[in-house]
Amino acid sequence: MQKLWLFCCHSFCFDGWGEALKYGPFMAALRKGEPKHVYLLAGEEHYYIEKAKAAILERLFPAGEGLRDALEEAAPDMDADALIGLLETVPFFVPKHVVLVQDSPLFREKKRPAADGEEAKAAKGKKGDADKKEERLLHLLADMPDYAYVIFLCAGKADKRRKAYKTVEAAGAVLDADAVRPWEIGDWLAGKLAEIHREFDREAHAYFMGAVSMMHEVSLSYLDKEFEKLALYTAEKRIGRAELAAVFSGLPEVSSFAMMDAVSEKDVKKALTLLRRQTADGVYAPVLLALMVRHVRQLWQAKLLLAQGVRGKALGPSMKLNPFIAEKLGRASMKFSEPVLKRAMLSLIDADYLLKTGRGGAELLEDAVISLCR
Repeated sequence: MQKLWLFCCHSFCFDGWGEALKYGPFMAALRKGEPKHVYLLAGEEHYYIEKAKAAILERLFPAGEGLRDALEEAAPDMDADALIGLLETVPFFVPKHVVLVQDSPLFREKKRPAADGEEAKAAKGKKGDADKKEERLLHLLADMPDYAYVIFLCAGKADKRRKAYKTVEAAGAVLDADAVRPWEIGDWLAGKLAEIHREFDREAHAYFMGAVSMMHEVSLSYLDKEFEKLALYTAEKRIGRAELAAVFSGLPEVSSFAMMDAVSEKDVKKALTLLRRQTADGVYAPVLLALMVRHVRQLWQAKLLLAQGVRGKALGPSMKLNPFIAEKLGRASMKFSEPVLKRAMLSLIDADYLLKTGRGGAELLEDAVISLCR
């Protein structure tokens, strides 16, 4: 009989896999060899954690056969000895037993006890007992029974200094599910397009990258759902800008990207139209102002880098942008002189003050757009 235990936490490590792996390498390693008995899935990107958890369960229970009877959840604050008892319990009706542990304190930063006093003495005694229990649990995790598997899920970064983390890293597998930044979206996009058996043409790719570059935070869960809609929307394998826009038109970032694109092209009419549309849709002036400041700063930065001899996609790392977007900004920056960009930045700084003091509104943004597009 086999028993499967899953402990879920947002960092993940595997024996034989090396140190904690990012999502792509982690999933590739998961498809090879025998499953590990201990998993830690930790990080800020919930989407990757859920996908990894589902893949582990599929690896252990192909087509989900027997999963319902084998799966069990343990409370995050379950006593270590109680967890040991749970893990060592041999299943009777299924060959494996799966246990999920959400946000276990084993992987959090330890709190320092009070320095002195009776309360400190009591806390020290409790800590000593807890440490002994934890050592027993870690000993089990390092040498799990053949029937037992565990997955820890952590909503946030795990503390790599903890013994529990090092134990899982050595004996099992750890997923480091960092949040995805706009300039890192390329790998996810390639994988998702392959999954839905589609591809972007050049204009669609530019459109998507531009929209994502405007996002302060990238929600892979949201994008995943939108791509599923895209797969249903068109039967064609190759997707153009028009098809993509039809699905993503509801994203505020799409209008923002289009407006900044118009500014880059010095198309004042289009830029003002898009600015007024966003204002009418309820987008706050300070939000639009922040986007304009960011865009002018990026144009200025690209111009300075070009003067230093940095060209094309090489602009990406220096600007912390997707190389495709950075290259596009580099081309656009050549249309603006440095004095124009400087005046625009000063104008936007003044607009920020006037907006915050209630002495101006959207007309300040219109003035800045007109000034840039001259």
